[in-house]
Amino acid sequence: MDVHDLGEGEPEVAVVGAIHGDEPCGARAVRRLLDADLDLERPVRLIVANEAALDAGVRYLDADLNRAFPGDPDAEAHEERLAAELLDALDGCSTLAIHSTQSYAEPFAVVDSMDEVARAVAPHLPVDAVIQTDAFTEGRLIEHPHTLEVEAGLQGSDAAADNAYWLARAFLAATGVITAPGAESVVDAGGREDVEVFRLRDRIPKPDADVYEVFARNFERVEAGEAFAAADDEQLRADDPFYPVLLSPYGYRDQFGYVADRVGTIE
Repeated sequence: MDVHDLGEGEPEVAVVGAIHGDEPCGARAVRRLLDADLDLERPVRLIVANEAALDAGVRYLDADLNRAFPGDPDAEAHEERLAAELLDALDGCSTLAIHSTQSYAEPFAVVDSMDEVARAVAPHLPVDAVIQTDAFTEGRLIEHPHTLEVEAGLQGSDAAADNAYWLARAFLAATGVITAPGAESVVDAGGREDVEVFRLRDRIPKPDADVYEVFARNFERVEAGEAFAAADDEQLRADDPFYPVLLSPYGYRDQFGYVADRVGTIE
């Protein structure tokens, strides 16, 4: 784990990249921030988490780090030890964790629940939506207070790396670490007027097949009876209306993505 503290004092804000080694956009954003000579209003901690997996170009070495929290410092698995070390480094910090996805090219945010930090920060991020995942946290970093994830774009793309940098800068502006360009105060990050919020309701399982397809678009309503995916020649149709989230043919081994409800907006 590579940790950099910038500014004077103990940081209460952190940005984390490379929780997954096959998602380099966060590490690229952290390195770009280190090179940016930021004019800091308060200290910040920048972390490249799973360096070993990043160097190997794999998602993880022994276990999925984003399913391993709170971790165990005495565990045999590299990621379980790393999870405990990372949580210790993030203690007391409002945290942005940067990811990328195979399912959607535009940035969106992921939270466990809409706590005060999520409500204060999310509207200032350049994201299409916020996903509330409280029923599906399963050892993820966002189980822990004052933590937001962002999906910066398509995995491995230059666009995701660029998005990750600007998402991180918007987060730093919204948390008072830097002043946003043209803003009168450090908390005015110039974000969207409102951001749609979706809450995950269920998984969409994959039948056994050789070829998978998806027809629906993430965050766009699927009506009852509409075909949204296919496994080989079998079409899957919605029993009830829903909003698909993280829907992709091959992003997950055993599921297409998630069923979600649109629950409102934050302003």
